[in-house]
Amino acid sequence: MPQPPIDHEALHERFNPEGSLLRRMQHRMTEMLGEIDKICRRHNLKYWLCSGTLLGCVRHGGYIPWDDDLDIEMLREDYEKLLKILPEELPEHLKLQTPDTDPGYFFQFAKVRDTRSYLEETNDYDRIFQLKGIFIDIFPYEKMPLPLLWISNRTFGRVYKVMNNPNYTPDQLIAKVRRIRKFNERFVFPVLRAIAKLWPTKFLNYSPGIPYDNTILPEETFPLTTAEFDGLTVPVPADTDAYLRRKFGNYMQLPSLDNLHPHSAKLTIDD
Repeated sequence: MPQPPIDHEALHERFNPEGSLLRRMQHRMTEMLGEIDKICRRHNLKYWLCSGTLLGCVRHGGYIPWDDDLDIEMLREDYEKLLKILPEELPEHLKLQTPDTDPGYFFQFAKVRDTRSYLEETNDYDRIFQLKGIFIDIFPYEKMPLPLLWISNRTFGRVYKVMNNPNYTPDQLIAKVRRIRKFNERFVFPVLRAIAKLWPTKFLNYSPGIPYDNTILPEETFPLTTAEFDGLTVPVPADTDAYLRRKFGNYMQLPSLDNLHPHSAKLTIDD
Protein backbone atom coordinates (compact mmCIF):
# COMPACT_ATOMS: atom_id res chain seq x y z
CA MET A 1 0.00 0.00 0.00
CA PRO A 2 1.47 3.42 -0.92
CA GLN A 3 2.54 5.59 2.01
CA PRO A 4 0.62 8.83 2.48
CA PRO A 5 2.73 11.89 1.62
CA ILE A 6 4.75 13.32 4.50
CA ASP A 7 3.90 16.88 5.50
CA HIS A 8 7.47 18.04 6.03
CA GLU A 9 6.47 21.61 6.83
CA ALA A 10 4.10 20.49 9.60
CA LEU A 11 6.76 18.22 11.12
CA HIS A 12 9.29 21.04 11.01
CA GLU A 13 6.92 23.42 12.75
CA ARG A 14 6.06 20.84 15.39
CA PHE A 15 9.51 19.55 16.27
CA ASN A 16 12.33 21.80 15.05
CA PRO A 17 11.14 25.24 13.96
CA GLU A 18 13.87 27.75 13.13
CA GLY A 19 15.22 29.33 16.31
CA SER A 20 14.23 26.41 18.54
CA LEU A 21 16.90 24.81 20.71
CA LEU A 22 16.71 21.56 18.74
CA ARG A 23 17.09 23.34 15.40
CA ARG A 24 20.04 25.33 16.73
CA MET A 25 21.58 22.02 17.81
CA GLN A 26 21.02 20.55 14.36
CA HIS A 27 22.64 23.58 12.73
CA ARG A 28 25.64 23.16 15.02
CA MET A 29 25.96 19.47 14.11
CA THR A 30 25.77 20.37 10.41
CA GLU A 31 28.63 22.82 10.89
CA MET A 32 30.63 20.09 12.64
CA LEU A 33 29.90 17.62 9.86
CA GLY A 34 31.12 20.15 7.33
CA GLU A 35 34.46 20.39 9.14
CA ILE A 36 34.84 16.61 9.32
CA ASP A 37 33.87 16.32 5.66
CA LYS A 38 36.57 18.80 4.62
CA ILE A 39 39.22 16.89 6.56
CA CYS A 40 38.13 13.54 5.12
CA ARG A 41 38.15 14.90 1.58
CA ARG A 42 41.56 16.49 2.12
CA HIS A 43 43.03 13.14 3.16
CA ASN A 44 40.96 10.90 0.86
CA LEU A 45 39.25 9.16 3.77
CA LYS A 46 35.87 7.61 3.08
CA TYR A 47 32.89 8.03 5.43
CA TRP A 48 29.14 7.89 4.97
CA LEU A 49 25.96 8.88 6.75
CA CYS A 50 24.32 6.05 8.65
CA SER A 51 21.42 4.98 10.88
CA GLY A 52 18.88 7.68 11.67
CA THR A 53 21.03 10.34 10.03
CA LEU A 54 20.87 8.49 6.71
CA LEU A 55 17.17 7.87 7.22
CA GLY A 56 16.61 11.58 7.73
CA CYS A 57 18.69 12.36 4.66
CA VAL A 58 16.59 10.07 2.45
CA ARG A 59 13.17 10.66 3.97
CA HIS A 60 13.42 14.34 4.97
CA GLY A 61 16.36 15.76 3.03
CA GLY A 62 18.16 16.44 6.30
CA TYR A 63 17.52 15.58 9.91
CA ILE A 64 14.57 13.60 11.09
CA PRO A 65 12.76 16.62 12.53
CA TRP A 66 12.93 15.35 16.13
CA ASP A 67 16.44 13.88 15.89
CA ASP A 68 19.16 15.18 18.21
CA ASP A 69 22.23 13.26 17.08
CA LEU A 70 24.30 12.67 13.95
CA ASP A 71 26.11 9.44 13.05
CA ILE A 72 28.69 8.57 10.42
CA GLU A 73 30.53 5.33 9.62
CA MET A 74 33.96 4.46 8.21
CA LEU A 75 36.02 1.40 7.44
CA ARG A 76 38.38 0.79 10.31
CA GLU A 77 41.56 1.56 8.38
CA ASP A 78 40.23 5.03 7.48
CA TYR A 79 38.87 5.47 10.99
CA GLU A 80 42.28 4.88 12.57
CA LYS A 81 43.89 7.35 10.18
CA LEU A 82 41.23 9.94 10.94
CA LEU A 83 41.77 9.67 14.70
CA LYS A 84 45.40 10.66 14.19
CA ILE A 85 44.50 13.59 11.95
CA LEU A 86 41.55 15.16 13.76
CA PRO A 87 43.43 16.55 16.80
CA GLU A 88 45.72 18.47 14.45
CA GLU A 89 43.16 19.74 11.96
CA LEU A 90 39.88 20.28 13.78
CA PRO A 91 39.01 23.90 14.54
CA GLU A 92 39.91 24.95 18.07
CA HIS A 93 36.30 24.73 19.29
CA LEU A 94 35.98 21.06 18.22
CA LYS A 95 37.64 18.22 20.12
CA LEU A 96 38.11 14.53 19.41
CA GLN A 97 36.80 12.28 22.19
CA THR A 98 38.19 8.76 22.55
CA PRO A 99 39.41 6.77 25.57
CA ASP A 100 42.87 8.19 24.80
CA THR A 101 41.76 11.84 24.92
CA ASP A 102 39.21 11.62 27.75
CA PRO A 103 40.02 9.35 30.74
CA GLY A 104 36.34 8.82 31.58
CA TYR A 105 35.26 7.99 28.04
CA PHE A 106 34.90 4.24 27.46
CA PHE A 107 32.98 3.75 24.20
CA GLN A 108 34.77 1.92 21.38
CA PHE A 109 33.76 4.54 18.83
CA ALA A 110 34.87 8.15 18.62
CA LYS A 111 32.96 11.38 19.06
CA VAL A 112 33.76 14.87 17.89
CA ARG A 113 32.55 17.35 20.49
CA ASP A 114 31.63 21.01 20.26
CA THR A 115 33.09 22.90 23.23
CA ARG A 116 30.73 25.86 22.72
CA SER A 117 27.83 23.81 24.08
CA TYR A 118 26.96 21.57 27.02
CA LEU A 119 24.95 18.36 26.70
CA GLU A 120 23.92 15.66 29.15
CA GLU A 121 22.59 12.41 27.68
CA THR A 122 19.55 10.59 29.01
CA ASN A 123 21.52 7.37 29.68
CA ASP A 124 23.79 9.24 32.17
CA TYR A 125 26.88 7.30 31.05
CA ASP A 126 28.50 10.64 30.25
CA ARG A 127 28.63 11.64 33.92
CA ILE A 128 32.31 10.68 34.05
CA PHE A 129 33.25 12.22 30.68
CA GLN A 130 35.33 15.39 30.55
CA LEU A 131 33.84 16.56 27.25
CA LYS A 132 30.08 17.04 27.20
CA GLY A 133 29.27 19.23 24.22
CA ILE A 134 27.12 18.52 21.18
CA PHE A 135 28.67 15.58 19.35
CA ILE A 136 28.93 13.55 16.18
CA ASP A 137 29.43 9.78 16.54
CA ILE A 138 32.00 8.07 14.28
CA PHE A 139 31.59 4.28 14.04
CA PRO A 140 34.33 1.99 12.63
CA TYR A 141 33.47 -1.01 10.46
CA GLU A 142 35.43 -4.19 9.90
CA LYS A 143 34.89 -7.87 9.19
CA MET A 144 33.29 -9.01 12.45
CA PRO A 145 30.79 -11.89 12.22
CA LEU A 146 27.82 -11.64 14.58
CA PRO A 147 28.88 -14.54 16.86
CA LEU A 148 32.20 -12.79 17.49
CA LEU A 149 30.49 -9.46 18.01
CA TRP A 150 28.22 -11.18 20.54
CA ILE A 151 31.30 -12.35 22.45
CA SER A 152 32.83 -8.88 22.40
CA ASN A 153 29.60 -7.39 23.68
CA ARG A 154 29.49 -9.85 26.57
CA THR A 155 33.05 -9.03 27.62
CA PHE A 156 32.76 -5.29 27.14
CA GLY A 157 29.29 -5.33 28.68
CA ARG A 158 30.89 -5.41 32.11
CA VAL A 159 31.48 -1.69 31.64
CA TYR A 160 27.75 -1.03 31.63
CA LYS A 161 27.23 -3.11 34.76
CA VAL A 162 29.83 -0.99 36.52
CA MET A 163 28.30 2.24 35.23
CA ASN A 164 24.86 1.17 36.46
CA ASN A 165 26.12 0.60 40.01
CA PRO A 166 25.13 3.69 42.05
CA ASN A 167 27.60 2.90 44.86
CA TYR A 168 30.78 3.84 42.98
CA THR A 169 32.27 7.32 43.05
CA PRO A 170 33.26 8.97 39.75
CA ASP A 171 36.93 8.20 40.39
CA GLN A 172 36.11 4.55 41.10
CA LEU A 173 34.02 4.34 37.95
CA ILE A 174 36.82 5.74 35.80
CA ALA A 175 39.37 3.32 37.27
CA LYS A 176 37.12 0.28 36.89
CA VAL A 177 35.94 0.93 33.34
CA ARG A 178 39.49 1.71 32.21
CA ARG A 179 40.69 -1.67 33.51
CA ILE A 180 37.89 -3.48 31.66
CA ARG A 181 38.52 -1.51 28.48
CA LYS A 182 42.28 -2.08 28.51
CA PHE A 183 41.89 -5.82 29.11
CA ASN A 184 39.55 -6.10 26.14
CA GLU A 185 41.74 -3.97 23.89
CA ARG A 186 44.92 -5.89 24.75
CA PHE A 187 43.59 -9.45 24.81
CA VAL A 188 39.97 -10.08 23.80
CA PHE A 189 39.60 -7.86 20.75
CA PRO A 190 42.88 -8.93 19.05
CA VAL A 191 41.85 -12.58 19.38
CA LEU A 192 38.43 -11.87 17.89
CA ARG A 193 40.01 -9.99 14.98
CA ALA A 194 42.36 -12.88 14.31
CA ILE A 195 39.43 -15.31 14.22
CA ALA A 196 37.40 -12.95 12.03
CA LYS A 197 40.11 -12.99 9.34
CA LEU A 198 39.52 -16.74 8.94
CA TRP A 199 35.72 -16.51 9.03
CA PRO A 200 34.03 -17.20 5.65
CA THR A 201 31.75 -14.18 5.39
CA LYS A 202 31.60 -11.02 3.31
CA PHE A 203 29.47 -9.09 5.81
CA LEU A 204 30.91 -6.13 7.68
CA ASN A 205 29.86 -5.01 11.13
CA TYR A 206 30.86 -2.61 13.87
CA SER A 207 34.20 -3.13 15.58
CA PRO A 208 34.42 -5.16 18.80
CA GLY A 209 33.03 -3.47 21.87
CA ILE A 210 30.35 -1.48 20.02
CA PRO A 211 27.09 -2.92 21.35
CA TYR A 212 25.00 -2.51 18.21
CA ASP A 213 24.35 -4.76 15.23
CA ASN A 214 24.47 -2.81 11.99
CA THR A 215 25.46 -5.44 9.44
CA ILE A 216 26.23 -4.22 5.92
CA LEU A 217 27.39 -5.72 2.64
CA PRO A 218 30.30 -4.10 0.78
CA GLU A 219 28.46 -4.28 -2.54
CA GLU A 220 25.51 -2.36 -1.06
CA THR A 221 27.79 0.27 0.40
CA PHE A 222 30.51 0.87 -2.21
CA PRO A 223 31.21 2.78 -4.29
CA LEU A 224 29.80 5.58 -2.20
CA THR A 225 27.53 8.14 -3.79
CA THR A 226 26.35 11.52 -2.51
CA ALA A 227 23.13 13.10 -1.30
CA GLU A 228 21.96 16.44 0.03
CA PHE A 229 21.79 16.68 3.81
CA ASP A 230 20.71 19.92 5.48
CA GLY A 231 22.47 21.99 2.83
CA LEU A 232 25.59 19.83 2.54
CA THR A 233 26.49 17.36 -0.19
CA VAL A 234 27.80 14.34 1.70
CA PRO A 235 28.66 10.66 1.09
CA VAL A 236 26.00 7.96 1.48
CA PRO A 237 25.99 4.22 0.69
CA ALA A 238 25.62 3.14 -2.92
CA ASP A 239 22.28 1.45 -2.21
CA THR A 240 20.60 3.50 0.51
CA ASP A 241 17.36 1.59 0.08
CA ALA A 242 19.01 -1.76 0.87
CA TYR A 243 20.88 -0.23 3.83
CA LEU A 244 17.78 1.37 5.31
CA ARG A 245 15.50 -1.62 4.73
CA ARG A 246 18.01 -3.90 6.44
CA LYS A 247 18.00 -1.64 9.50
CA PHE A 248 14.51 -0.14 9.63
CA GLY A 249 12.22 -2.19 7.39
CA ASN A 250 9.63 0.15 5.87
CA TYR A 251 11.69 3.24 6.59
CA MET A 252 9.42 5.66 4.72
CA GLN A 253 6.65 5.10 7.24
CA LEU A 254 6.73 7.56 10.12
CA PRO A 255 6.83 6.15 13.65
CA SER A 256 4.34 7.08 16.36
CA LEU A 257 5.01 10.76 16.94
CA ASP A 258 3.74 10.56 20.50
CA ASN A 259 6.35 8.03 21.65
CA LEU A 260 9.72 9.56 20.75
CA HIS A 261 12.84 9.25 22.92
CA PRO A 262 15.46 12.03 22.74
CA HIS A 263 19.12 11.37 23.48
CA SER A 264 19.65 14.70 25.24
CA ALA A 265 18.48 15.31 28.79
CA LYS A 266 20.03 18.78 29.14
CA LEU A 267 21.40 21.12 26.50
CA THR A 268 22.79 24.64 26.38
CA ILE A 269 24.36 26.29 23.33
CA ASP A 270 26.66 29.29 23.33
CA ASP A 271 26.12 31.79 20.52
